[in-house]
Amino acid sequence: MSRRKDKAKRLLEEPEMPNAFNALDALSNLSSGPEGEIPQRASKRGQKNTNRGRVDIVRQTAHRGGKAVTVVKNFTGIGLPEKKELAKKMQKACGVGGTVKDGCIEIQGDKRDEVKAILVEAGFNPVFAGG
Repeated sequence: MSRRKDKAKRLLEEPEMPNAFNALDALSNLSSGPEGEIPQRASKRGQKNTNRGRVDIVRQTAHRGGKAVTVVKNFTGIGLPEKKELAKKMQKACGVGGTVKDGCIEIQGDKRDEVKAILVEAGFNPVFAGG
């Protein structure tokens, strides 16, 4: 006989396995969840930091051939990788280019309002500074 026929013959001869979930039917009278209110956690871990400090938003045109550039300065307690991530978000939201230079984020064009919205969402306190 072939292997296929052997396997089919063995499957027919083997008794059926008992259903492992039959015992769960007796537990049908249990409640679906915890009783009462769930207590709120007091820890801030896992929540966004909503007060990350003041940052200045400045529009510059000096030494740029008359083109406006939005510069975000004075970040405190934030590393280069996070600045690059913020710059990428700003570029995507504004639809323009930008870079991180000397600890400042530079976004091409006068995009102060869009940049402010992103910084507020990230937990910073943006302030329009300069002209």
